[in-house]
Amino acid sequence: MSAGGGLNRRTLLRGATGLAVAGGLAGVADLARAAATDRSNTTGQLRIGYLPITDASPLLIAHDAGLYDPAVVSQAKPVLFRSWASLAEAFVSRQVDVVHLLMPMAVQLRYSVGSSARILGWNHTNGSALTVAPHVTELGQLAGEQVAIPFWWSIHNIAIQQLFRANGLRPVIRQSASRSAGTVELIVMSPSDMVPALAAGSIAAFTVADPFNAAAEARKIGRIHRFVGDVWRDHACCALLVHADLIDRAPAGVQTLTDSVLAAQLRIDGGRQATAGELSAGKYLPQPLPAITKALTYPADKYDLRHPGWQPQRLGFQPFPFPSFTQALVEAMHDTVVDGDTGFLDRVDAAAVHGELVDDRFVRQSITRHGGPAAFGLPETLTRTEEVDPT
Repeated sequence: MSAGGGLNRRTLLRGATGLAVAGGLAGVADLARAAATDRSNTTGQLRIGYLPITDASPLLIAHDAGLYDPAVVSQAKPVLFRSWASLAEAFVSRQVDVVHLLMPMAVQLRYSVGSSARILGWNHTNGSALTVAPHVTELGQLAGEQVAIPFWWSIHNIAIQQLFRANGLRPVIRQSASRSAGTVELIVMSPSDMVPALAAGSIAAFTVADPFNAAAEARKIGRIHRFVGDVWRDHACCALLVHADLIDRAPAGVQTLTDSVLAAQLRIDGGRQATAGELSAGKYLPQPLPAITKALTYPADKYDLRHPGWQPQRLGFQPFPFPSFTQALVEAMHDTVVDGDTGFLDRVDAAAVHGELVDDRFVRQSITRHGGPAAFGLPETLTRTEEVDPT
């Protein structure tokens, strides 16, 4: 793949630096050095990049089940990354061509970094939680503590701050939390480091995608206090991203890619236990099989759910990117505290973002090919009203 699409080396350098500052996960010099080195995929086949979380399941199962067209997508195993910053940098610098990426981060790439990223659809809904240390029995006990998030521009950071504010807590960054002042210090941490940090007592809680929440419960070093889906109904954490020039150059290939991902989503939903085994046996996810299985099959009756009708514990696999969510997400980003640049949001029209960032032509066609909206539990109108309740 070429490094075209309007991104030159200078843009990549600026983008990598922005990701390092906003993500807090890698050094600026390291990211800048990587972006300055041409690592573009030149194989002629699309390479998949992912984080080892259950949110990536459709991309991984599509590979495991041989659903990708070998003329379009590389048959090599998808490339595993340990942090969102490293995955985003690899995507921006064209080391990988197809990724599942945090929705707010995709907004950042488009409007702050200047990336040509385009969202084809959602990879999943729900699938994240706030996990607390065993001694924490109510949210107020997090005052004066550190809580880890996976990235500043993540639905986790947005939702956890909504939850904190609604319950009398104030999130702070780069300053020690105070119990008397009711503040909670947020820190960015790689998902793979969160469970050990909770076990060591260096943080009191973390919010992240599964199976890290399930893994903490399995090891009895933490418990799920609230599913993020119990705060924002059927929210999208990760979206399916490609570069705009791929869409322009090879629309048939993009359609084939989208068809494969949707076929994998249906396959997962029809056999979650089997999916857990495939993700584990295929060594796509390094977490223990029981944690992966639990993340895909949480029993509702084991948790105190504020909105049981939302099924917030259920990791969903519906692909349609609702415009209402994109707009509400961008509006929520304005109210979110981050350690990094937020000035780009002043130049963004929340109502226009969906049309500029999302290209849903391919997912609409794929939904039709795979049985229509009902096959994915979607409304026939493909519209919805956002439901958010952080109380």
